[in-house]
Amino acid sequence: MLASLFLIGASLTTPQMSVQAASQTIVEDSDGGMSRAVNRMVGGIVSYARWPEGTADTPRVMCVIGAPRLTNRMAPDVPGAGSVTVRRLSAGTVAGRSDCDILFLGRMAIADRRQLIAWVRGRPILTITDDDAACIYGAMFCLSNRTASLSFSVNLDAIARGPLRIDPRVLSIGRSAGGPP
Repeated sequence: MLASLFLIGASLTTPQMSVQAASQTIVEDSDGGMSRAVNRMVGGIVSYARWPEGTADTPRVMCVIGAPRLTNRMAPDVPGAGSVTVRRLSAGTVAGRSDCDILFLGRMAIADRRQLIAWVRGRPILTITDDDAACIYGAMFCLSNRTASLSFSVNLDAIARGPLRIDPRVLSIGRSAGGPP
């Protein structure tokens, strides 16, 4: 069972970005516990994003680039009627596509990551990574694994640069992931 802790208020500011630590979820100690936690957290993040076109129930496409660190079984668990189809792509093939609503950036060369983040700017594409816990390379949401827990940070500058609207209640995902408020 997932238990959650709510951690708001830890703001980090650097000259080029503002990052907010958002939530932490204690991961169950069993086979697949981290995969379930990652998919639940990613699904929760997706549920708080609003694209310029479509509704909250519009099916979305998540393009996975690189090798995710936290799970090789990406299947976001979106609450409600929303759904996410997962496609695995190489960094070189993404820029020519128009069907990726979400980019999940796993392990990859820093040059590829920077090129993808630059390509995304100004486009309605949600960016999530599990390979940049400090959010220094420009993804909107950055997952982090600590001993028996999963947390994420929010890059407020990256969100502000794009046309997506992120509901501020995304910061409460830790509270709604199955544990007490």
